[in-house]
Amino acid sequence: MKILVIEDEQALRESICTYLQQGGYVCEWADAYGEAKTKIAFYTYACVLVDLGLPGGNGLDLVRQLKEKSAETGIIIISARDALDDKISGLELGADDYLTKPFHLSELNARLKSVIRRRSFQGMKVIEINSLKVYPDAAEASIGETKLALTKKEYDLLLYFISNKNRVLTKDSIAEHLWGDHAEFLDSLDFVYTHIKNLRRKLLEGGGEDYIQTVYGLGYKFNC
Repeated sequence: MKILVIEDEQALRESICTYLQQGGYVCEWADAYGEAKTKIAFYTYACVLVDLGLPGGNGLDLVRQLKEKSAETGIIIISARDALDDKISGLELGADDYLTKPFHLSELNARLKSVIRRRSFQGMKVIEINSLKVYPDAAEASIGETKLALTKKEYDLLLYFISNKNRVLTKDSIAEHLWGDHAEFLDSLDFVYTHIKNLRRKLLEGGGEDYIQTVYGLGYKFNC
């Protein structure tokens, strides 16, 4: 699950990214308006954390850009400003939540999970596809009552497929989702095939169906 942290305060930005990475998220960051605008234009994120006071521009303009580009991306405003007008403006533009600094990282994590679940899975705590069950808050999946022994990347891949079910996903988009900025420096995308092969095998061995279809020359599709 890929998150973008837009925050110019280095210490806070680094602590947020470290905390979220320890929780299994893929974290990218931007410390100025221009860099954030470019990342939003070219990449897709499950959720974006936006500071309102940024060098070079206003974070509210980034919220507006995000809403124009992707209705599914969650948005949490993080700002030292506690003025009611700022909060109302952000929420009216389409932000999902608002946190005033300082805040506890555990609270941010809880709100982040809630926003992603609401945006990507209509608020469901359990996603069921035939006998397959996925629990977003616990980062677990099972076939019937049998828990699947998935690695973190395999679980993220499964969730990415489910949130884009019946749509063709290219190897590039899968790599970018799983590795974020680091995908640009990889010599080969063969690891994408390896993760898909392992996920497919574990779904079948667990008694599930072969949901993952190879679309030759294009990528992969999760049929359900």
